[in-house]
Amino acid sequence: MTTPPPNPPNWRVTIAKYGTRSTTKSDVYLNHHIYGQPDDPIGMDYFVWVLQRPGRTIVVDTGFSESGGAARNRTFVAEPARIFAALGVDPGDEPTVVVTHAHYDHIGNLGLFPRSEIVISAAELAFWTGPLAGRAQFAHSVETGEIAQLAAANEAGRVRTFDDELELDAGVRIMRVGGHTPGQSIVLVSTDEGPVLLGSDAVHYYEEYESDMPFAFVAELPAMYSGFDRIRAMLADGTAKHLVSGHDPATLARFRPVEEGPLAGIAATIGSIDTNAEEAQ
Repeated sequence: MTTPPPNPPNWRVTIAKYGTRSTTKSDVYLNHHIYGQPDDPIGMDYFVWVLQRPGRTIVVDTGFSESGGAARNRTFVAEPARIFAALGVDPGDEPTVVVTHAHYDHIGNLGLFPRSEIVISAAELAFWTGPLAGRAQFAHSVETGEIAQLAAANEAGRVRTFDDELELDAGVRIMRVGGHTPGQSIVLVSTDEGPVLLGSDAVHYYEEYESDMPFAFVAELPAMYSGFDRIRAMLADGTAKHLVSGHDPATLARFRPVEEGPLAGIAATIGSIDTNAEEAQ
């Protein structure tokens, strides 16, 4: 594992809810009946994440598109484009876009950033542009046009891949854990409130991780379990202090709420931007 810089710059992490749906536990947990729990209702929220420090913005995932959400009866809370605009994210500045994995609810708005560098694990890109991606159990979770858009960006030289881990910037590390998808990645971010781990869909729900109950859609079950173990170890040894889930409706309540402006009630932050800090080189 790459050793982080001794004094990385602090970032502000914004967690913004853009969509939601209602379902049941048997729909979201793999073989839920084996746990001896009732099939209770459960919500599922959808988030995008934005990392900011002086002179740099990184967008982590772009949410589902209007067509991708409609095809699956998902409900928009706020359009991702409006969320990005409210956070001062200007596509003209070509912010880096990290794709934790290529499911429809994570790459549906790559078109908002037509000149940005896209960062994704090599395993993830190879899988979704390979021969197995069209099989029903996998194709259910993607939009073919969005995968084509990702492939076109790669052909244009805008996609940066990594194998197991990448230090994208000082204080920002991306790590592939696999499981949910072959290249599912998590993102570790330095903040003045301690290191934040964006679990993305390696941890859809806190209950999933805490009770060792894998998500229903999984490419490789052993890797999903290993991902849980790796995240537990990072939290235990202080590598990470805060865990941000990928879909748990309880997520925003765990962090500092945004109480004013267009993101009031649908966003939370961890850390602050030091406007006096020098831009990291």
